[in-house]
Amino acid sequence: MNGFMKVLKFGGSSVGSAGSIRKVVDIIADYKKTGIHVAAVSSAMAGVTNKLLKLGQKAASNDPDYQVLLKEIEKLHFNTLKDLLKVKNQSHALASVKKILNELEDLTHGVYLLKELSPRTTDLLLSFGERLSCYIINAYAQQEGLDSELLDARLLIRTDDCFGNARVKVELTEQNIRAYFREHPAIQIITGFISSTEKNETTTLGRGGSDYTAAIFGAALDAEEIEIWTDVDGVLTTDPRHVKKAFSLSEMTYEEAMEMSHFGAKVIYPPTLQPAFKKQIPLRVRNTFNRGFPGTLIKSTAGSGNYLVKGISSITDISLVNLQGSGMVGVAGVSSRLFGALAQHNINIILITQASSEHSICFAIEPKDSSKARRVIEREFDREIKNGKIDSVVVEKDMSIVAIIGENMAKTPGIAGKLFNALGKNGINVAAIAQGSSERNLSIVISQKDISKTLNTIHEVFFLSEIKTLNVFLIGTGLIGSTLISQIARHNENLIKEHALKINIVGMANSKKMIFNEEGLPLEGWKGNLMKKGRKSTAATFVDRMIAMNLQNSVFVDCTSSHEVVNEYEKVLKYSISITTPNKLAGSGDLERFRKLKKLAVRNDVKYQYETNVGAGLPVITTLNDLINSGDKILKIEGVLSGTLSYIFNAFKKGRRFSEVVSEAREKGYTEPDPRDDLNGMDVARKILILAREAGHDLCLEDVEIRNILPPACIQASTIDDFFIELEKADDHFEQLRDEAERKGEVLRYIARMEDGKATVGLESVDASNPFYTLDGSDNMISYTTDRYLERPLVIRGPGAGSEVTAAGVFAEIISISHYLG
Repeated sequence: MNGFMKVLKFGGSSVGSAGSIRKVVDIIADYKKTGIHVAAVSSAMAGVTNKLLKLGQKAASNDPDYQVLLKEIEKLHFNTLKDLLKVKNQSHALASVKKILNELEDLTHGVYLLKELSPRTTDLLLSFGERLSCYIINAYAQQEGLDSELLDARLLIRTDDCFGNARVKVELTEQNIRAYFREHPAIQIITGFISSTEKNETTTLGRGGSDYTAAIFGAALDAEEIEIWTDVDGVLTTDPRHVKKAFSLSEMTYEEAMEMSHFGAKVIYPPTLQPAFKKQIPLRVRNTFNRGFPGTLIKSTAGSGNYLVKGISSITDISLVNLQGSGMVGVAGVSSRLFGALAQHNINIILITQASSEHSICFAIEPKDSSKARRVIEREFDREIKNGKIDSVVVEKDMSIVAIIGENMAKTPGIAGKLFNALGKNGINVAAIAQGSSERNLSIVISQKDISKTLNTIHEVFFLSEIKTLNVFLIGTGLIGSTLISQIARHNENLIKEHALKINIVGMANSKKMIFNEEGLPLEGWKGNLMKKGRKSTAATFVDRMIAMNLQNSVFVDCTSSHEVVNEYEKVLKYSISITTPNKLAGSGDLERFRKLKKLAVRNDVKYQYETNVGAGLPVITTLNDLINSGDKILKIEGVLSGTLSYIFNAFKKGRRFSEVVSEAREKGYTEPDPRDDLNGMDVARKILILAREAGHDLCLEDVEIRNILPPACIQASTIDDFFIELEKADDHFEQLRDEAERKGEVLRYIARMEDGKATVGLESVDASNPFYTLDGSDNMISYTTDRYLERPLVIRGPGAGSEVTAAGVFAEIISISHYLG
């Protein structure tokens, strides 16, 4: 044949129904119209090979239910044929199919009587799938006007008698194929997978047998191209079952395809395509159900493309075996003994890695071989183990292999650094690493529970680095939480456009309900969705679900004021999830726990951020840490740290009663429902405590001196209404304080102070030389006196309260965490 020929191979999913077979014949007809000569190799209809195998097993075990499977197979092929053929064409075709099915019935009945299923009989049994599917395809192709013929590959492909995985006699087979095609110019519909010995005994070609058939015919006929038609758009960047954003590669090399398939890619099985690779015949993987898509071209050389990594492949379930001991160091022949013993027992090694110290060797095997491998090794090294020179064999189960693959990786610095940095930031532990000298493949072994997270993390780093996705879990949808949701919804599009960052809120909860969606919750109508579709929530169940989802680039956002949520922080950080929160309870709570949380964040390479604890959106803690980290010494911290109290005392001017101002502040939402929660100074005490701790002072809340401004009757009032009654009685007291300050040219300010390791909170009168004198509205102001800022303290001023600025501060920390994650 000349170079204008293509060999097409259609997998089981491509011929799984009458509708699919119509598409197959349309594809063949389209090539015919363009003048390209084709031959088509087909697998059995989807699921039929497995049914045939099960049929034989049932018959061999003397189970009469084998006949049920036989009827199912007959029904499938009869119905498909009737669906495809016009009534006038059905009679002969149905008779021919029935004849093949009768032969199958006789064979299985013999197996049933003998209670034996030999490898020879198994191969014959399995051949019926391809024989039936190809007969039906050819019958339909002829009806549609194509000049086609059915070709039973057993006539041409000759093999040895290694039943189940027969070896092809290449020279004889190629002679047969070339001679046959010279005499048969029609389109050949060829049975995949099956072959025969020179005694005409049916054999099969093993895993990927139909691909092998296509490669054998393509090589013998010097085809221009071999096309593998399946149900996906070519070879994907990674497993789409784990990574929704996986996409098709336009081209790759034979070597890249070999590496991808070895580590789990299932679209093709390159070892069976060696005849085509040897003759450098390009291979194209295409989608029967998306004919317009060009698919993936596999050839000897491929363009470099836009990506350093061509694909990410994986084997989900492996066992990792480790052999180590001082007796291995410098001892020749240990590896030879180890792998020789394993080979003698047919234990296949998937991956090997050895420390340069020669102290240990670890390797990956299939889980089914793990117990046998342990026994083999213990027997081989029995003396060394008994003498303590080699430790007991360790087998780690439930592990996975992930491999990054690509020709462009060779001699390109930084690939491994990029990989391990991304894995570390997402808390993914690597148990073993292997890389060949070609640098075409870098493989890692991880825990099986992390497989999805790992694939998504690596895929984002190497294929989607233009846009980073951050997965946010938000607990607390009150004023600050709901405002944060609105801000994210408004700015997400701009973040994608200007900063290549997409923020997905994948989980949210209030005190009653929680809801999750790995792809991101819709932010429009989120309140209704949470209440209607959410399920019962507690802080613990929310965190457990977040951990179970195990998503890459996860951030936990706590917008509550709940102790229950704070109690979960340790677990969150242990699972390498960053935290940002305006909740002050952790930062001002138990000192040992606060220290532990900070250490956990460092140890697990994540962020624990709480800037909004003190100044809402103001850079109070960041500035303090910058001063300390750059070597400055903090001498004194002073601040008006409550936006509520700032407003109250700024509005408390001559002619206004104190109770009136507090009532007004409550109506505007500046105070808590019970204003005593603001006026008792506890909130301010927590804030100055947090700053004192940041400055290096080991203080607790009890160490903060709170100078109470409320009379005992106000504090002891049983209801809020009673509180206001008592507060009105105290108006003269507060008016007296204000008038006294005015006589001195001063104003009242509620000030927190930390100096010489002591912290105080209380109402003070300040003159015009004090920076707090000029405060107005609900502004906060913080003053840092340091060695560098001694004469003129460093002052930070701005809105220190309100949902918008607090939510904006949390939003800023979320973006900051995204930068940290890379």
